[in-house]
Amino acid sequence: MKLPSENIVIRKAKIKDVKSIYRILLYFGRKNMLLPRPLMELYENIQNFWVAEKNNKVIGCCSMHVVSENLAEIRSLAVLPRYQNRGIGKRLIYEVAREMKNIGLKETFVLTFNEKYFKKIGFKRISREKLPHKIWRDCINCPMFPECDEKPLIVKIDNILNKLRN
Repeated sequence: MKLPSENIVIRKAKIKDVKSIYRILLYFGRKNMLLPRPLMELYENIQNFWVAEKNNKVIGCCSMHVVSENLAEIRSLAVLPRYQNRGIGKRLIYEVAREMKNIGLKETFVLTFNEKYFKKIGFKRISREKLPHKIWRDCINCPMFPECDEKPLIVKIDNILNKLRN
């Protein structure tokens, strides 16, 4: 998917993108804005990533993580600061949500410090206890655990696709 007037392409990630994704996530991880991912984990899960690319440079990323029959998590949404506020994050979410729908999922959730951003695109706050226990595996390994302020939000995939299609 090409974004108008900026030559920004949203596409499935490739192995060659892993180090760029790693650097982007590390940048935001150091600012405690998201959970950085180890390089090996990125290689193992590259098939679940999408990237935003401008002039053959990765400027943003987003991934999905299936957690149950009907539920997946949107993870690692990040766009380099100079490219923010241009709708790139929303386009990444849209592509990830399309893939979720294609494989038969019904809902998606996020754990985020930026609740306002996700609420604007249709996510609703839920209690952590309503999410499957397996998501806490990442939390236990997080440097911010147990003092984390991430908020859980959820949305039906059809709703997010309808909202972002326009």
